[in-house]
Formats: sequence, C-alpha cells, structure tokens
Amino acid sequence: MTTFWNQVANDIDTLLARKAVVENFNIGQLTTYRTMGKCSLYVEANNETELLFVSSVIQKTGIKVALIGNGSNLLIADSGFDGLVISLGREFEEIEIRENFVEVGAAVQLPVLARKTVSVGLTGFEWAVGVPGTIGGAVKMNAGGHGSDMNESIKSAEIINLFSGQKSLLTLNELDFGYRASSVKPHEIVVRATLDLQEGVKSVSEEKIKEIVRWRLEHQPGGQNAGSVFTNPDNQSAGQLIEETGSKGLRIGTAEISGKHANFIQVDPEGNAADVHALMKEVRRRVFEEFGIELQIETKLVGFD
Repeated sequence: MTTFWNQVANDIDTLLARKAVVENFNIGQLTTYRTMGKCSLYVEANNETELLFVSSVIQKTGIKVALIGNGSNLLIADSGFDGLVISLGREFEEIEIRENFVEVGAAVQLPVLARKTVSVGLTGFEWAVGVPGTIGGAVKMNAGGHGSDMNESIKSAEIINLFSGQKSLLTLNELDFGYRASSVKPHEIVVRATLDLQEGVKSVSEEKIKEIVRWRLEHQPGGQNAGSVFTNPDNQSAGQLIEETGSKGLRIGTAEISGKHANFIQVDPEGNAADVHALMKEVRRRVFEEFGIELQIETKLVGFD
C-alpha cells in the first residue's frame, strides 16, 4: 500500500473518528460472483454525515470511487480496483411506513422490503422478493422483474453527489427511468427512496410472494452468479438468443453459462473474473454472429479497461 493511500485512509478515519477504512480489501468476496479482486480502500459509511465526510476526501484527492450494495450485479477485475469502494451501513437500513408511503434507506435488501410491505397489507412491491439487490442499486438501474420495476412504485429518491457533496431530491420524472437505466450518475449515490404503494389483501400478496419464489427456484440457478448478465433486446429474450447459439454449458476456465438459464454465468469457488469477462465477450460474439444483435452487458464491471 502506497503512502498516498495510507494518507487517504488516515484522513477518512480522522473525519469519521473511528478506524473505518480497510486497505487492500478483497472486495470481490462481497459480490455474488465471489471473485478475488481487491480494492485500494474500502469504507462503510453508517449515516449521511459520515458519507459527506468521505465525499470531502474524494473532492480533495480526486480518487476513483465505486459503490457496492449487495454486490449482486457487480464484477470486480482480478487485478482489482485502484480506488475507494463505499458501502452504506446502519442508518441506511431503516424502513418507515406511513399509510401507503414507504421511506426506505438505500441499504435495505429488496426481498426484505417486499416481505415487509406485504406484512402490513400493502401491494405493488411483491415482484422485488426475487431480486437480490438493495434499494439504492435498484433505483440507480431501475431494477425489475415479474412484470414490474422501480418505475411502477417509486415516488422520489434522495441522492448525494460524491464529487460535490450536494444532496438533492429527485422526483419520479427527474429519475427519468428507462429499461435498466435512470438519470443517476456513476458518482451519485442513492441514500433513501420513498415508495408509493397501494392497499392490498395480505393473503393475496403472500401468495404472489410464494409464487415468485417458486418460479425463481424452478427457472434460475443458485450458486455464485450475478443474475442476468445481459439486458433483453427489444421484444426479445437475451437468454433465448444465447441458448439458440448453443452456448448453454459453455465454459471458459472457472466460469460457465448456466445449464438452467442461458443468461446466467456460474463461477467456481475462488473463480476468476477474467474468465467471466471472457465468457461475456464470447457470448456477445456468438449472438452477434448468429443474429446481428449486439447484447448489452447489464452487470457493472469495475477495474476493467
């Protein structure tokens, strides 16, 4: 670890008044691929004050930054990430429900929130029980599944710009949701969101939850993967296109196209991110060669050129 990174770590620790920064941290193990890439520094900010302290150091030093929530849509390069990785802690895990409105911290897990809203008789968020991410990441990429997405239930989101420390409130229109996309920039971090749900019938919602869980177990693989690798082209299924190229079960090193769902890549224990990346490129090549369609990678790549 260089003197520069030691000093950055010390600056953040001083502002947070605790030993918060981990140097040369194996951030790959916090992703669902569980690869071995490291980052120069890792810090968990427990509240907005701490996050703004971290932002002030970023502004002063100009260091590269990456964000991690549940790590369920992230691939860290084997060579690592020469920068600071930030996650959100305790106070970002709070949920407050007032009638139909749900105020939720960005670190709350989507399945947890789906079950919580159902338990109090609200409907509209059942779909999220099958998405292994956090609210922050879900807002940023307009996560969705089972016929719905964040666009259908969100009212607003609070954002902090890590390059300026400025906080802003974005309405649904200002979030400008598209398919797996929003107006939130890479250097902006969602800290809180407000959902606008509807009154429902608890027993009906509970059955929806059970059906989604059953469907996921039947159609999607477990193990070390990061969910759907590619976004679906217009009116087509990325998984179906991949399957039609004969790529199910295709293996490169420690990574393999799932035999259960062709838009999932499975990784062996202590597998290599380079193998996952090579498999992504090979699948894209095959689909383009066969159908003239260039698949877009949904997984966020960190540390790759």
